[in-house]
Amino acid sequence: MAQLITVDDPADPRLHDYTDLTDVALRRRREPAEGLFIAEGEKVIRRAGNAGHGMRSMMLTPKWVDTMADLIDELTCPVYVVSPELAESVTGYHVHRGALASMARNPLPTPAELLESAGPHGTPRRVALFEDMVDHANLGAAFRNAAALGVDAVLLTPRCADPLYRRSVKVSMGTVFAVPYARLESWPHDADTLRAHGFTLAALCLSDDSVDLDELAARRPEKLALMLGTEGDGLSPAALAAADVHVRIPMEAGVDSLNVAAASAVAFYATRP
Repeated sequence: MAQLITVDDPADPRLHDYTDLTDVALRRRREPAEGLFIAEGEKVIRRAGNAGHGMRSMMLTPKWVDTMADLIDELTCPVYVVSPELAESVTGYHVHRGALASMARNPLPTPAELLESAGPHGTPRRVALFEDMVDHANLGAAFRNAAALGVDAVLLTPRCADPLYRRSVKVSMGTVFAVPYARLESWPHDADTLRAHGFTLAALCLSDDSVDLDELAARRPEKLALMLGTEGDGLSPAALAAADVHVRIPMEAGVDSLNVAAASAVAFYATRP
């Protein structure tokens, strides 16, 4: 059983993992460099552990100790018990769920390793590729859509946000742990890796030569990579040039596009096996 340690000083160095959680730029630098990420809330913490992420420590307000008792019984890492006021002072915001855990990051596979890996349904046959999606909430929502709608894996271009950043994990409800992912190193040259593994690259966009999503789904490509671009501008010209087919979601009432997370849900659903 983990030892419960009461901490009453917000400057206590043992709480270092939890400091300044609202400073996005700082946390984006610190967390990957230190090999950690923050899981917030009971469900997310449990899902992170079930996905194989080791726990470095946990920080709880008193009323959450009983709720997490079964997990505490199994832990060997420190569990820090703090007041709600101290938790807010350390993190920079009101931690209304009252439970945070510092989790260890696992090494990511290379894109080729990901595309060759064996999952519940064999090697990946339908993947999502997110280009420069920088909003953590959108990325978390897109991962949740991917998990819910049976996407086998996700590929991220170098400028994409961190799926394990606290807000991404929170919005995804921990489903970022359910979908394997890898980060591309040289986009769009990495499109060749997908093509070498037999994938058809379908770019969601509004180009004049795009086909309706229903038409793409009717073709039933043996392996399909659905490409979605950054918020606002969509896919880059280089990404569009690398695609095998351009695809649009038919719309009415003068609307020309959807939020990228919403568009991902439509595309994932329409192309499900």
